[in-house]
Amino acid sequence: MYVIGSSSSQEFRFQVPSLDQAAFLLDFDGTLVDIAPTPDSVVVPEGLPETLRRLRAACGDALAIVSGRSIDQIDHFLGDIPFAVAGEHGIAVRHRPGGPIERAALPSVPQSWFAEARDLIAAWPGARLEHKPGGFVLHYRAVPEAGAALREAAENWVKGTNGTFEVQTAKMAWEVRPAGVDKGYAVSMLMKSLPFTGRKPVFVGDDVTDEDGMAAAKRLSGVGLRIPTDFPNPTAFRAWLASLVEGKG
Repeated sequence: MYVIGSSSSQEFRFQVPSLDQAAFLLDFDGTLVDIAPTPDSVVVPEGLPETLRRLRAACGDALAIVSGRSIDQIDHFLGDIPFAVAGEHGIAVRHRPGGPIERAALPSVPQSWFAEARDLIAAWPGARLEHKPGGFVLHYRAVPEAGAALREAAENWVKGTNGTFEVQTAKMAWEVRPAGVDKGYAVSMLMKSLPFTGRKPVFVGDDVTDEDGMAAAKRLSGVGLRIPTDFPNPTAFRAWLASLVEGKG
């Protein structure tokens, strides 16, 4: 382990494994790319794809994206750049390019919840309901005053499930999802197979949903880093990644 120094503009003070020992497991929104007003309006910055290609080559293919988005969405933005992708906060995992997508066994979400969620969202113009295979997300970025009411409804839905479902805090959103399948689960699954096995995971994220991934990386003798604690913003993180692979590939 050693300090990997600085980008062109600033120095970072933490220890990470050398590239020949590290496996990089990176969040997407708010980490690799800047948060956008809507998920579809995210922009992949110029230079990031080449940085990630070089990083993947430098760490022996051990590069994965671990996102709340679906794997299809990550493919849309990054194509075949990462070796592995975990989507939906760990519910779906693809261990290698072109490989099958493995899905965790999930409980069924009561249809009454969906109906009530649609009615609730309709009462708050600007709020948005996002369906996911394991549950759904209540977004309130465009109407912050709806946050408390949406959270109360979400907590009421899950409290009678004996821990089968949970409310996951996200940025300006509440996600109703199965308990126990999260980004930490995804990190553990990915690190069990080549080219990740035997390496030390470096997980980087920016949100509450990334804390499980950070904790899992630390349990596996790796590192968990966070924006803005360790990097002030995604721009600084991208610059740091570029500095790691400068002159490589």
